[in-house]
Amino acid sequence: MPTSITIKPSRMRLAGWREIHAGAGVALDPGSREAVERGSATVAAILARDEAVYGINTGFGKLAQTRIRNEDVATLQRNLVLSHAAGVGPPLPRAIVRLAIALKIASLARGHSGVRLELIEALLALPRHDIVPVIPSQGSVGASGALAPLAHLSAALIGEGDVIFRGVHMAASDALRWIGLDQVVLGPKEGLALLNGTQVSTALALAGLFAMERVFAAALVAGAMTLDAIEGSDTPYDERIHALRGHAGQRRVAAALRGLAVGSAIRESHRGCAKVQDPYSLRCQPQVMGA
Repeated sequence: MPTSITIKPSRMRLAGWREIHAGAGVALDPGSREAVERGSATVAAILARDEAVYGINTGFGKLAQTRIRNEDVATLQRNLVLSHAAGVGPPLPRAIVRLAIALKIASLARGHSGVRLELIEALLALPRHDIVPVIPSQGSVGASGALAPLAHLSAALIGEGDVIFRGVHMAASDALRWIGLDQVVLGPKEGLALLNGTQVSTALALAGLFAMERVFAAALVAGAMTLDAIEGSDTPYDERIHALRGHAGQRRVAAALRGLAVGSAIRESHRGCAKVQDPYSLRCQPQVMGA
């Protein structure tokens, strides 16, 4: 496993997320900086023009028509984070939280959220210093995104809430002080950019996928071993049969089962037996698992 994965927005592959979930560190592709700075400059220009834009200098939801003075924008963004940090239940696992942080970095680094580079660098500092925000596992808003979980993640940046720092549960403010990192003072739109998104939901989905991959591989081995145990035939896995169907997954599973059977002395010992057919649950493995 590599010690660090470089996040390249819009060019990340599943293998990279898998490595981060397994514990790899994260770094940001320097090529992303220009896009981030361009997006941040756009937000700054809106404030300079004194133009009313939702989420930058207005309230949220029913308060969208309420204009926020420029000097109160930082307070607005901070309060947005704190008001949504209302989760309950046991904390999410460390691997999920680290993956969610990396996903949020990848999203913000595209430059479309209008945040400053300093905010992304603060996010990068969390996994680099082994700081894991404590995120309650229940209480999100569903279709609106992972608002509450992301609020708990974001609260750590502004010195609020709790974190696990090098294995020790403590206040986020203490952990930031320990590593010499200033608490982030959120700029215009930054609280909204941190909370909007599905990064925690996506991290949970990816973790489920990675666990399923391991179970799937084990199931293939178990199927091949079972066929050996009952002195079954590998004829149902013949490539010619599955080529006719043309289903890529089916063909890959059949090939994997054939590969697992290579060199089996048990398989070769009964090729000429009188048995015509094995249980359907074994014969249909390529079709079922390939789907």
